[in-house]
Amino acid sequence: MKNLYFTLLLILTATCTFAQNHSNEFGIQSDNDSYLGQGSDRYYTDGLYFYFRHALNVKSDDKLMNKVLGFDLGQKIFNPQSGSVPSAAYIDRPFAGYLYAGASMNYLYKNESNLKLGGQAGVIGPASGAKQAQTWVHNNFGFYAPEGWQYQIKNTFQLNLSGEYNRLIGRDTALDLTFASYAKLGTGFTGAGAGLMLRLGVFNRLFNSASTQSSVIADAGVKRAVKREFFLYYKPMANFVGYDATIQGSLFSKADTNSMQVISEPKRFVLSNQIGVTYATKRWIIDAAAIIHSRETTHQQLSEAWGSVTLYYKFD
Repeated sequence: MKNLYFTLLLILTATCTFAQNHSNEFGIQSDNDSYLGQGSDRYYTDGLYFYFRHALNVKSDDKLMNKVLGFDLGQKIFNPQSGSVPSAAYIDRPFAGYLYAGASMNYLYKNESNLKLGGQAGVIGPASGAKQAQTWVHNNFGFYAPEGWQYQIKNTFQLNLSGEYNRLIGRDTALDLTFASYAKLGTGFTGAGAGLMLRLGVFNRLFNSASTQSSVIADAGVKRAVKREFFLYYKPMANFVGYDATIQGSLFSKADTNSMQVISEPKRFVLSNQIGVTYATKRWIIDAAAIIHSRETTHQQLSEAWGSVTLYYKFD
């Protein structure tokens, strides 16, 4: 009987221990400028993304605390100052769509720094389905009919690499500050950026937090600092743009004079501000944010802003 009680106790203990952490995560993210109540479809107007992340074992590593393999699929839609323009003269940012599939590896260290490396393959142009997606939404939800997609960026295959590095600067009880940076290199996007991330509230350490896409972890013995994360965050960034195919078209081919596509020149330096709120439980994460960018092209009439809502579910 004692052996039975001991066995049941071990099972209960193991269940409670393993229930602390989950190694898999599925998520969906929706971006749209209408979420901010602007009543417009301009610039980066819509994005839809699907994520799957799997935490890998790192028990034998002295410096590494967590390692997360990720896969994502997404579509971005860009308009000029409106989703309906009477002529090419009104295009201050090109019509463009970007459809891609990507993979990443996120290395998260005990000193609360992380290095995330990723790659994407996809297409910019009519093959992205951006025109069809926007037209379907407008037709089925009673919005105006989009006009001007005949001027969109031509089809161009994309292969893009990216790197992201973050490191904790300092922390008080309910406040911390992190250095944030990234770099991109590829046929569609080349550039870099740096800034800060300020969190205020209740949060986990950066190797096991929604802030660094590392809320999943394979080591069941790692104890989270808090059971639930609930924090506000502010992330200002300075961005250098080397190349952007959604603005400039193909990197390798010159503009076709017989094509109707309208291209532009990017602003080399773009400032961005993101403010949001994150709530994470044992199983669920929800994040809502507002993002504001300064003008991205030399002809752009206005700055741009959009809202973003993300939902994740963690499982074993």
